[in-house]
Amino acid sequence: MKKLLVANRGEIAIRVFRAATELGIRTVAVYSFEDRFSLHRFKADESYLVGEGKGPVQAYLDIASIVAIAKQVGVDAIHPGYGFLSENAEFAAACRSAGITFIGPTPEMLTAFGDKIAAKQLAIKAGVPTVPGSDGPVKPGSALKKEAKRIGYPLILKASFGGGGRGMRVVNNDDELDPRLEEAAREAGGAFGNAAVFLERFIARARHVEVQVIGDKHGHIVHLFERDCSVQRRHQKVVEIAPAPNLDPAVRAGLCEAAVKLVSQVKYLNAGTVEFLVDAQTNEFFFIEVNPRVQVEHTVTEMVTGIDIVRTQILVAQGQSLHDEVIGIPPQEEIKTRGFALQARVTTED
Repeated sequence: MKKLLVANRGEIAIRVFRAATELGIRTVAVYSFEDRFSLHRFKADESYLVGEGKGPVQAYLDIASIVAIAKQVGVDAIHPGYGFLSENAEFAAACRSAGITFIGPTPEMLTAFGDKIAAKQLAIKAGVPTVPGSDGPVKPGSALKKEAKRIGYPLILKASFGGGGRGMRVVNNDDELDPRLEEAAREAGGAFGNAAVFLERFIARARHVEVQVIGDKHGHIVHLFERDCSVQRRHQKVVEIAPAPNLDPAVRAGLCEAAVKLVSQVKYLNAGTVEFLVDAQTNEFFFIEVNPRVQVEHTVTEMVTGIDIVRTQILVAQGQSLHDEVIGIPPQEEIKTRGFALQARVTTED
């Protein structure tokens, strides 16, 4: 791997450029017209305008333009970062067709975990506890109210495709059901291009705990322990702590074991995060979803484990084993955490 393009902008693009530069790999940035003075453009060895004539978001979603630039300038690999095309199976497949290494899971894995309902079925098959909910997308009408009654209020409506708190609405009774469904579906359709929404029981007093996993092409999968992201606003994470403070050791062990068990079903490749809700009253935990990419909050896990996740992603994509001298991750039982790390996000709302 001699030249790597990051199909993203801002902090994550710069983070990937740093890891690539440390590995002696030349870096390529793409930028929208509005981002022509953004820092990530100047941190790369080369940079190119993408999605000419398109808006600042649509430019980074322009698969054909990104792949065309990559082929034109001799790129060997593309890292998608987080957001934008990072969980897009079509993009991963386009990279594969162009003979470019996609630094992430395979298109098939992205398809399996991109649909939250399909991911839930995988969890059930693996024997991992899931939140009671609908078996598929729901539509307005009497059948919806019947299903809501079966699951029990309060409920939460969730977009089947996508994340980041978009397409989610809490429902407390029958009267709120249809209007909240319409809102959630409209938001999901606008954000992810798919308006499918499903129902789950809403666990009011829950901790949101996620487990970092990494797999290689040799069948090795390890977890790097967990992060607590319970402090949220509008279903958006605000504070991340690694490891989760005051978590029962038995719950921690159960979460980490369940995460590895789930992703092992598809022989998971590269970095990913398995997310859970932990009932604060009973300590029961339930699978929510898999994010098949690097997360914003990967940094706190890096700090407490001493393992460079982005560097590992690049080396795994080159075919290196997690446990060889190049990557150097020890066997699971030898991976430890040291101290605590906290990330606080500053987000724009208006």
